[in-house]
Amino acid sequence: MPQYDSPDLSRFPNALIKNEAEYQRLCQWAKDDYEGFWAHQAKALINWRTPFKTTLDEKDAPSYRWFTEGTLNVSEQCLDRHLDKRKNKIALLFEGERGDRQAISYLELYYRVCQTANMLKEEFQLEKGDRVVLYMPMIPEAIVIMLACARLGVIHSIVFGGFSAEALHERIVDAKAKLVVTADGGFRHGQPYLLKPTVDQALAKGCSSVEATLVVRRNHQDVKYQPGRDFIYDLIVNEYETSCPAAELSSEDPLFLLYTSGSTGKPKGVQHSQAGYILWAQMTLKWVFDVQETDTFWCTADIGWITGHTYTVYGPLALGATTLIYEGVPMFPDAGRFWQIIERYKVNQFYTAPTAIRLLHKEGADLPEQHDLSSLRVLGTVGEPINPEAWQWYYEHVGNSQCAIVDTWWQTETGGNMVAPLPAWGGAKPGCAMRPLPGICAEILTPEGEKAKADQKGLLCVTRPWPSMLRTIWGDHDRFVNSYFSDVSYQGKAVYFSGDGALYDQDGHIWVTGRVDDVINVSGHRLGTAEIESAVAKHDDVAEVAVVSCHHDIKGEAIVAFVVLRDSSYDDIELKKSINTVVRAEIGAIASVEKFFMWSTPYQKSRSGKIVRRLLRSIVRKEELTQDISTLENPAIITDLESAVSMTKT
Repeated sequence: MPQYDSPDLSRFPNALIKNEAEYQRLCQWAKDDYEGFWAHQAKALINWRTPFKTTLDEKDAPSYRWFTEGTLNVSEQCLDRHLDKRKNKIALLFEGERGDRQAISYLELYYRVCQTANMLKEEFQLEKGDRVVLYMPMIPEAIVIMLACARLGVIHSIVFGGFSAEALHERIVDAKAKLVVTADGGFRHGQPYLLKPTVDQALAKGCSSVEATLVVRRNHQDVKYQPGRDFIYDLIVNEYETSCPAAELSSEDPLFLLYTSGSTGKPKGVQHSQAGYILWAQMTLKWVFDVQETDTFWCTADIGWITGHTYTVYGPLALGATTLIYEGVPMFPDAGRFWQIIERYKVNQFYTAPTAIRLLHKEGADLPEQHDLSSLRVLGTVGEPINPEAWQWYYEHVGNSQCAIVDTWWQTETGGNMVAPLPAWGGAKPGCAMRPLPGICAEILTPEGEKAKADQKGLLCVTRPWPSMLRTIWGDHDRFVNSYFSDVSYQGKAVYFSGDGALYDQDGHIWVTGRVDDVINVSGHRLGTAEIESAVAKHDDVAEVAVVSCHHDIKGEAIVAFVVLRDSSYDDIELKKSINTVVRAEIGAIASVEKFFMWSTPYQKSRSGKIVRRLLRSIVRKEELTQDISTLENPAIITDLESAVSMTKT
């Protein structure tokens, strides 16, 4: 694979890691004095209320604790500490899909956050440790409410606005949320859409912990309000003071929950703590994106995902940068919208998903060249490995062959980038995650716990704790241990297994090969196969279902369902539509099945009755079958499956 060095490395004069020697120095420092390395970073980047005494407490591993005895407030990290020198600087830029805009200074954002925190505290009696679920469009109020929760020590849990009422209900119940915050709706594809009715449906299913809902008016569509339960944010927030003391919180107090799909049906409430998370958010923005004092950073991710948490809200604001949010889709009114926004706001770092890059390449390959994108220095990708063709177009036509491309590997559970190229260094390989960041002990291991050799596929693990790692699964610590620390050992110690496969190339660089568990990555969104199967199985005509993934040119992966029907007579097209209607109602449109294979008799199982998904996945992807088929109940069905896949076009 050819390498593409940025021809203008002089654009990174203040980068913290400029070359191989500096990278190796930092890695060696972390290797020789792991706790000293992290203690130095924490003292330099966090304004502590009370200094920490212990950098890393490992006695209850894998329940690691960082910077214990230290106290802080993340809202202060993002706002208060900037008011002396940056109060008039723009903290947040907003562009609505219809073209409405806001530019909010650090001082104004501080005032809004304090008013909202006072409202949450006084109107809704929220206290440290209470949980609030947000179901919001990408509007400034969503960020204000996140920071207001952080100011009080209230734990927020944001649910992506594309999820269904059933998925929202499940997350509200699991978190035992006291308050749900939503909007009447938003704008998407040029049209208003509604969110409040979905919240009403979720609450109607039974959410005994919820005492109230708070509604931000965005698109002013008619929605129903239940007296005594529903409150309109706009009508009450300005009654409150613009100053609110920030709670003093322990370094290990929970900051937020974020639910992510797993290989079992129930989503996992990933819990992140205060200090370690905000530290790594800042470090990675400095190292990977070269964020400087005057920069405008744009991460296109919705705040319902971890990327939106770390690289839209907490990281840029903690550093005192300007962060940009956009409400709508990249294709409205045409495929030039992203490039117009970059030109208008002189964006310096642009961070998006390979899905968006492939879509924009396909729909408007020449459009970037019609706009002035010269402000860009760093182009990032996130969510899945980017294919080399999309990488090269991104590099040449968006970055004008002058921007560094950082293809980042990380997860909801890791809190921030873990493996990534470094912008001032050059030499990135298209589609390659490159090397672990300093202080991150990412290794590719065999199932036996040995380090993989070059070109040998293995399991991507992290062999030492790091500050921004998840602390537990909300309400289920055993699941936390079993999900992440039970599969792989290294040098006699259980280590964090990411669920991803990877390999080293001959240069020792890391290539991520994709999930090895039953999780599908659709447009950068992780969806558990069990969750999708459960939704499909709720259709009256479905007797049994197995879900796997196949390659998709735009989405990266698409969902494929092998369905056994209760009745052999059916209308193929209408049934597929009907099943997807159920899936959208249970999970959301993101989980719609792309391809169906319908059967009237059971498909591939082992003699023990287990569906062999790896075999089905190989057949769908038309890969050579290397699995042992001796344990299959009916080996002859393989030919039928392969024939059905080869003939199916939809």
